[in-house]
Amino acid sequence: MASSMRISRLLSRSFLSASTTPLFSRGLSKFSTAAAIEEPIKPPVKVEHTQLLIDGKFVDAATGKTFPTLDPRTGDVISHVAEGDHEDVDRAVAAARKAFDHGPWPKMTAYERQRILLRAADLFEKHNDELAALETWDNGKPYEQSAQIEIPMLVRLFRYYAGWADKIHGLTVPADGPYHVQTLHEPIGVAGQIIPWNFPLVMFAWKVGPALACGNTIVLKTAEQTPLSALYASKLLHEAGLPPGVLNVISGFGPTAGAAIASHMDIDKLAFTGSTETGKVVLELAARSNLKPVTLELGGKSPFIVCEDADVDEAVELAHFALFFNQGQCCCAGSRTFVHERVYDEFIEKAKARALKRAVGDPFKGGIEQGPQIDSEQFQKILKYIRSGVESGATLETGGDRFGNSGFYIQPTVFSNVKDDMLIAKEEIFGPVQTILKFKDLDDVIQRANNTHYGLAAGVFTKNINTANTLTRALRVGTVWINCFDTFDAAIPFGGYKMSGQGREKGEYSLKNYLQVKAVVTSLKNPAWL
Repeated sequence: MASSMRISRLLSRSFLSASTTPLFSRGLSKFSTAAAIEEPIKPPVKVEHTQLLIDGKFVDAATGKTFPTLDPRTGDVISHVAEGDHEDVDRAVAAARKAFDHGPWPKMTAYERQRILLRAADLFEKHNDELAALETWDNGKPYEQSAQIEIPMLVRLFRYYAGWADKIHGLTVPADGPYHVQTLHEPIGVAGQIIPWNFPLVMFAWKVGPALACGNTIVLKTAEQTPLSALYASKLLHEAGLPPGVLNVISGFGPTAGAAIASHMDIDKLAFTGSTETGKVVLELAARSNLKPVTLELGGKSPFIVCEDADVDEAVELAHFALFFNQGQCCCAGSRTFVHERVYDEFIEKAKARALKRAVGDPFKGGIEQGPQIDSEQFQKILKYIRSGVESGATLETGGDRFGNSGFYIQPTVFSNVKDDMLIAKEEIFGPVQTILKFKDLDDVIQRANNTHYGLAAGVFTKNINTANTLTRALRVGTVWINCFDTFDAAIPFGGYKMSGQGREKGEYSLKNYLQVKAVVTSLKNPAWL
């Protein structure tokens, strides 16, 4: 509980405190159109693992191919990583199938599996700094965020799922007749898992933790932009005692390795986190192959609703965090900021001022709030949306261009006078672009907030409990945060309505994704009772 509260507090702070202790150096640069990024800080970690992990061993791709993983601060190559393809997926699935059908993992006692997961969590905690440095180097997120929030989350999630390992059980069911009826909750088999680039290790934990706790084996594909940290974490899992073949990691591309996993006839379950567009392809491939069940955590265009009774200063800070956290690269980002007309003008001025104060720069520098976007493709996509906002008539309050002259940095950007039919209000930008819309009353904002294909999350900022209760029940989303945002806990389920996905991750609900229910009926002769 203490760990969860600490993580929640860290998530809620702005990373801009003047008392922040530098982790590598100080001298942070505030957002400025004329600012330039200094010489990049050398990451305090070596890249040790760039091969595929199959059957407990690091091996080259069958083709011998590699691909570069890039430093978002500069676009320079960090290292070359093995490029897995369908042949490598076949090898990984064969190893996972052998480990499930004949290996020790599903045959271990639940207590033994629990101890391995707990040892893995201890190793993650011990190697916090190395994991955090790899995450920041490959992804571009602030090191303070990686080290103080995301690696502790990885640790907490594995301890949480370790706790579940020996608490999974079926039921005894009364029947109409002389029968003993019981249900067994069995591991589903080989799970295929595809994780995204925005939170590599957190998503690794969301997928791997429950699958292992339930006794399954795994073939996991990392995002091609961020393969490094999952390989390191998987090595630590094997150091903790995970048997060969239980967790196999393939680095590669979606159309090749990802498609091979989604369509594989010997994979029993599929879990995917990524864009809605790709999620549709994954679901179709799963259906066309062996009709494997699929869990999807997809895109969002989450409303953040600031009511008329709000403390504007607090609302501005929370709305800023809801959108700009992780460079705006969050599926549940509060990317439609609805503000009541009575406080709209004040909110705009203060939101603009807050964006101008945002600390942008090398993510390894102490006190930095915003690093670069993940890659050139995402960088250009965000700038295209910004141009669209200007061209469609929204007011560009601040930002709107690249930050510095190298890497994939973008100025914190704020639009006002945004209309519901503008692309910046309808489509997922996945970047540091805040769009602020005006609303009149609750009926107005409920209708507009729900007028989207997405339904992942929402934020509500109000002092009125009746207003909060009305919005909580009216909003068609999987999570509603009241006077908070991005409050994640290992026990809180997460997932979306509509085109934001299907199924839930985290918490007890996530275990259902990796279990089969079997009914066993035994005839009774002369039972003493029924």
